[in-house]
Amino acid sequence: MVSLDAVLEEQIAPKYQKKILFITSLMWMFDAAGVLVLSFTLPSISKFWNLDISTSANIISSTFFGMLVGALSVGIVSDLFGRKISNMIYFLFTVLFTTFIGFSNSPAQFIVFRFLAGVGYGGLMPSANAYLAEFTKKNLRGMYLVLLEASWAIGSIIIGFISVITVNKDWRISYFVFASGILLFPLLMKFPESPKFAFQKHGKRKLEELFSIKVPDEIEYTVEHRVKLTEVLKGEYLSRTIMIWIQWFNVSFTYYALFSWAPKIFAQKGLDSAKSLWFTFFMIVAQLPGYLSAAYFIEKIGRKKSLIIYTMGMAVSALLWAFVTSEMLLIIVAILLSLFVLGTWGLVYAYTPELYPTAIRGTGNGMAGVIARIAGILAPQYAGFMLSKNKSLFEIFLYISLLSIVSMVVVGFLGVETKDRDIN
Repeated sequence: MVSLDAVLEEQIAPKYQKKILFITSLMWMFDAAGVLVLSFTLPSISKFWNLDISTSANIISSTFFGMLVGALSVGIVSDLFGRKISNMIYFLFTVLFTTFIGFSNSPAQFIVFRFLAGVGYGGLMPSANAYLAEFTKKNLRGMYLVLLEASWAIGSIIIGFISVITVNKDWRISYFVFASGILLFPLLMKFPESPKFAFQKHGKRKLEELFSIKVPDEIEYTVEHRVKLTEVLKGEYLSRTIMIWIQWFNVSFTYYALFSWAPKIFAQKGLDSAKSLWFTFFMIVAQLPGYLSAAYFIEKIGRKKSLIIYTMGMAVSALLWAFVTSEMLLIIVAILLSLFVLGTWGLVYAYTPELYPTAIRGTGNGMAGVIARIAGILAPQYAGFMLSKNKSLFEIFLYISLLSIVSMVVVGFLGVETKDRDIN
């Protein structure tokens, strides 16, 4: 008898893990760019159609209603049809409907296309995450998943730069560039199904055929029946699910409250529109060291300790932002907050698939994504409401900081360390 993890680590992972990291990272970059492009173009769009804060908040939230649908559906699609097909479906939604946004002739049309693009954003992230997790050796899994998440920063930086230099000419340009994603589909077709999904659904013979390997021994692995969504709330998974849902809500709420309205928040500090966009861009650049530092610490000190440290960093830097006065200190604190938020995001993305077995991993990832999308829907409404009521930045960020403190305490009590553990 040989374990499936041993087969993966000895015969499959070394050949595929870097290739899978590459292709999933490319998809992730488009996903990130699609979500973040609105942060840079919304001021121009609001001016173009003369939108008030409430309507602008609804445009932002339409993204996350779509992402909620994507997150709700991805567990079923991924667990029934496989990670590869799931990736292709949601990536098509991402690039196709984000491109269509550029052709919008009214706010209503914009919202419809943005919702459909959001379905792609919300479904692709957990699908690609599960796909990479099931191709990666356990001693590299955490780092690879955070590196995957780091490509979010690269996609954000690219679209941020494109938008900053073109938005004053025409905000639509930032959306038309997504048509280039169609070029990835021939490459996606060449990649195989996840080895764990292939074995679970079709057995040893299909696994050998798919990856051109020969396994002389029987593979020791329990194929579990397809489960209900409620399985992630039963037994040993209940405390894990509560813990990771709180982490997802916290990081998503903080991220989207911050980045959806970043230019407006900077304007509250007295910056003009051009400086506000560039300061937002610098914050997005800070995402990359956030991810990379998390990729280092997740394997160095483990998932649980890293998550506690980065969440505390979120709480402290959020409060500091409300007190700074000079432009230099403002950008330094904003960069620190961005670093800790995106580092935390990378950590929870790597941590989540390790909390569940193969049979419910897609569902576990998808349901965590649902919580993130709910937070994403609420966050721009929260920030928009507070800004419309002329609330101080201290009051806006105080509640965000308290949320991070609660999140940190919960992971301290309910978190489990998954570093170097097999994922079944």
